[in-house]
Amino acid sequence: MWKRNKKSYLAMRKEFEDEAAELIGSDLRDLGFAANKLAKNAVKLAAVSGAGVTVLESIASIAAIYLLILDRTNWNTNILTSLLIPYIFFSLPSWIFGFFRGDVGKWIALIAVVLRLFFPRRFPEWLELPAALILLIVVAPGLFASTVRNNAVGVIICLAIACYLLQEHIRASGGFRNSFTKPHGISNTLGIILLLVYPIWTLVLYIL
Repeated sequence: MWKRNKKSYLAMRKEFEDEAAELIGSDLRDLGFAANKLAKNAVKLAAVSGAGVTVLESIASIAAIYLLILDRTNWNTNILTSLLIPYIFFSLPSWIFGFFRGDVGKWIALIAVVLRLFFPRRFPEWLELPAALILLIVVAPGLFASTVRNNAVGVIICLAIACYLLQEHIRASGGFRNSFTKPHGISNTLGIILLLVYPIWTLVLYIL
């Protein structure tokens, strides 16, 4: 009789422990799901907000401008340098883009064109790419200036440019290790890596 009661007690105890473990596991799963959802919403809120997007765009644009200023990016190919212009076009913060798309940008573009046409000797070579950027911002149709710039297409273009520049820089440096050890290698590599931050992070937000 005592053995039978003991077995019954052990069975009930095991059943109780199993139910308790199942309830705890269910609660933990629900808690993990809620925490994961909270983290995703927090990330979206922080990055999709105007301030978050502006910070990311500013970092990308500053990195691109930094590479342009850095001894003409220390690349011998003008094509690579020129690719930074469309990158800046698509990553420039909206308030700066709107400022140069207005009358200020039109005046700058007009002066640059006049100098380039009638006074080519007074037009320094280092001003060609900045002038091209301003001209591009001013004359770009609304499809590119508004639609493409503000959706995933512009972000993908920025990502493609950054990846291409990175692999070309590594190849020109003679390998990944050399890109961090050669003269000017670290500065160029870090600048290009910063170009990747904005498009990758923004695409992650689109996926989430």
